[in-house]
Amino acid sequence: MRRMNSPLTIRALAVLAVSLALAACTSTPPPPPPVVDTTTPAQRMAAVLSIAGVDDKEVSVQPLRDPQVDDLRQVAAERRQAGDLAGAAEALNQALLLVESDPGILQERAEIALLQGDWARAETLARKAVSLGSRTGPLCRRHWATVEQAHLARAEKENATSAHAQIEGCTVPGIKRY
Repeated sequence: MRRMNSPLTIRALAVLAVSLALAACTSTPPPPPPVVDTTTPAQRMAAVLSIAGVDDKEVSVQPLRDPQVDDLRQVAAERRQAGDLAGAAEALNQALLLVESDPGILQERAEIALLQGDWARAETLARKAVSLGSRTGPLCRRHWATVEQAHLARAEKENATSAHAQIEGCTVPGIKRY
């Protein structure tokens, strides 16, 4: 056998090696890093409240409440204000034991879950509130805004868009009287 150490062979191998190295460098670029959502639970809650709003030109139905339930809601509000989200959640859980199908309390509990970063629970409670409550007014918008924020937090844009579309249907103008 003959050895191929001629300058032409060595040069051809070098060109081939450089070509292969360049070909490896020109492959498809890596995908961009995932976008990290830095929205805090408090910012998500602020978004829910801003969407809910209160328009005095629309119909808004408020249920009559049991005084014991009202007391628990008040305790929950005070604990939430003090930053004790676990205490607020517990007070609302007790209220739900008394009136498990109250959409307002379910929504308040969903909002505590949202503030705690428990996206799945926030969505579940808000959807239950939607199924039991009014389909119009600020409370309806709070339900759907909570669902939307839960989806956004989990990077489920399509589902968030669908939830956001439901918000528009919650606004029904009141009767104009002359």
